Amino acid sequence: MPEGYIGKGFFTTTYEKAIGLARKNSIWPLPFATSCCGIEFMATMGAHYDLARFGSERLSFSPRQSDLLMVMGTIAKKMGPVLKEVYIQMAEPRWVIAVGACASSGGIFDTYSVLQGIDRIIPVDTYVPGCPPRPEQIINGILSIQELVANETFRRRNSLEYKTLLAKYGID
Repeated sequence: MPEGYIGKGFFTTTYEKAIGLARKNSIWPLPFATSCCGIEFMATMGAHYDLARFGSERLSFSPRQSDLLMVMGTIAKKMGPVLKEVYIQMAEPRWVIAVGACASSGGIFDTYSVLQGIDRIIPVDTYVPGCPPRPEQIINGILSIQELVANETFRRRNSLEYKTLLAKYGID
């Protein structure tokens, strides 16, 4: 529950906190899975771990209907522009999780063809370590994003700092 004032039969809070609570519990992830981390994500969505209980039940495979980009697995340099375009097509506010060692740092593939971390082409909000990460770690990453979403101010996306960050990545 967001901070506010609780009385008998009522609750008051700020508009930002109420919107943050709604956003936090209705994240629509877009899984961008290329290898074994995608399989672990499938296990996370299954009945045993049930990611739906955290408000991420509806997976969206359209960037325009998603607000969380989950990049899982090895990203080849040829795939980098595609990933960046998917990110650009997402509406604001948007968040990114780098799932696994390959998405975070290139993993064991220190070669000319593998992108050494997706943070070289798009901003990342949360990193989930592991090769591949366990479903519990992916859930922890989702909870981390939920905390960020709940406490993010409306003004952050319009701030000079955020616009400078996007300009650093070549995103208008």
